[in-house]
Amino acid sequence: MSQPKAKKVSAKKTEQKKDYKKGISAMIVIVVCAIVAHLFFYLFCGADARFDDKGHPIDGNIFGTLYQGGFVIPIVITLLLTVLALGVERFFALNKASGRGSITKFVAESKAKLKAGDIDGAEQLCNKQKGSVANILRAGLVRYRDVEQMAGLSNDEKATIIEKEIEDATALELPYLEQNLNVIATISSLGTLFGLLGTVLGMIRSFGAMANEGAPDSIALSLGISEALMNTAMGIATGALAIIVYNFFAAKVQDITNAVGEVGFAVGQTYATKHEKQA
Repeated sequence: MSQPKAKKVSAKKTEQKKDYKKGISAMIVIVVCAIVAHLFFYLFCGADARFDDKGHPIDGNIFGTLYQGGFVIPIVITLLLTVLALGVERFFALNKASGRGSITKFVAESKAKLKAGDIDGAEQLCNKQKGSVANILRAGLVRYRDVEQMAGLSNDEKATIIEKEIEDATALELPYLEQNLNVIATISSLGTLFGLLGTVLGMIRSFGAMANEGAPDSIALSLGISEALMNTAMGIATGALAIIVYNFFAAKVQDITNAVGEVGFAVGQTYATKHEKQA
């Protein structure tokens, strides 16, 4: 009798893995953003029409000034576009993971159903909500029904099986929730560091222009200062945006994780209370 049950559980696990959600790969986003950034920098910002005969941007043209920032600028633009693209991807992914309606309301209603011993009602709420928390709770409820029919196990062992099912379901959902956040966190540092690199290179060019015998090379001096300032501005902006985006979505993931903890505890409490009375 135990062998068919084992096969049934294995089949359920396989089905869960097949249904595992995957977001957009960060590597694909970075490659696309790099292509766009370099085309924008060299073809659009570096167009001849943006500069005069001396190589200065016409009338302080902002894109021509950006082009004077040097080869580090397209790298920083790549990082900036990556943050924006992954931010949009995480926005839709986490909205989908949050399900329909408020997570807080769903957790409160689910706990009320569980406290009343209404397992069917809690499962119906999961079917309506259709978020990550609902998926995890539904997995726990399915295992709840299974363990009630298992013979030869103590209540503590059955409660452990339910908790393990909730942990497994959480382990399947969590990577999807946290996907690409580590990339955004890395860019928060890389953006500032590449901006600093461009600043140093620009200052080297500026001091090189001032080191000439006689009058300093004014064109080289202005180019070096422009390169330093543009890289500083772009690097700070990219790093700051990445920090804001990361913290925003990390807070949303934490809210979902906290909700999972609440409903998981509620399922365990419901089982323990119900079977203590029966005992």
